[in-house]
Amino acid sequence: MNEITMILQADDLIRLALKEDISQEDVSTNAVMPTAKLGRVELICKEDGVVAGLPIFARVFQLLDPDTQIFFTYKDGDQVTKGQRMATVTGDIRVLLSGERVALNYLQRMSGIATYTRKMATVLEGSKTVLLDTRKTTPNNRIFEKYAVKVGGGSNHRYNLSDGVMLKDNHIAAAGGITQAVSQAKAYVPFVRKIEVETETLDQVREAVEAGADIIMLDNMSMEDMKKALSMIGGRAQTECSGNVTLENLARLRDLGVDFVSSGAVTHSAPILDISMKNLQPL
Repeated sequence: MNEITMILQADDLIRLALKEDISQEDVSTNAVMPTAKLGRVELICKEDGVVAGLPIFARVFQLLDPDTQIFFTYKDGDQVTKGQRMATVTGDIRVLLSGERVALNYLQRMSGIATYTRKMATVLEGSKTVLLDTRKTTPNNRIFEKYAVKVGGGSNHRYNLSDGVMLKDNHIAAAGGITQAVSQAKAYVPFVRKIEVETETLDQVREAVEAGADIIMLDNMSMEDMKKALSMIGGRAQTECSGNVTLENLARLRDLGVDFVSSGAVTHSAPILDISMKNLQPL
């Protein structure tokens, strides 16, 4: 997920967020600022972290008024520290006030994800294992959250259900077993699509290998069973470890030797990064 892809999809989603926040009018702003007046406000970081979402922050104000000017002192992926000024926003004060919350919601959320991801990716540095996100994202915000994962140093798993074949426990149950599920998937999808199978036991791992799965997910297995599974797979498929992986328990997986570790926590459990708009001044 790169910045261009995100921006191409962003406007409609941002407009929905603005409509949610301004269903009829911004009563508070209209009460104190009945007519247009030029002003400037600063974007201030209130805690250390990794910034992500600056283009989306800017786009919120530009959709409200294309004449709004934003001057950034940082770019996505930069490390920021408490107290630093990240940007100045100049424009119609009514726009600065009405767009503030939506713009900050995006920026705080995305920067929080990037910060948490950076911490997790750092744990895996020097190993062969790549950190992946999941589809456990906020509805209608996946494009922003997966972009933030990339900014933080992680990698994206499939974007949506159209993006790849992953045969999870319920797919396997519906097909009647791993062998049947893989066989049906191979018959259905183009040969260029990889087939991933979720396994929870060593017997399932063995069946997935024999069925010809391209990627085998080791889901919620003990360390002992994962080591046995990797030996059983023997390089005949790529491997992914999954199941309640967080920053607190990631280190134990660092030297296991799996190709990928996927974590829903990078999106669903990352705290926001505290960022504020301060020091508004009429010009």
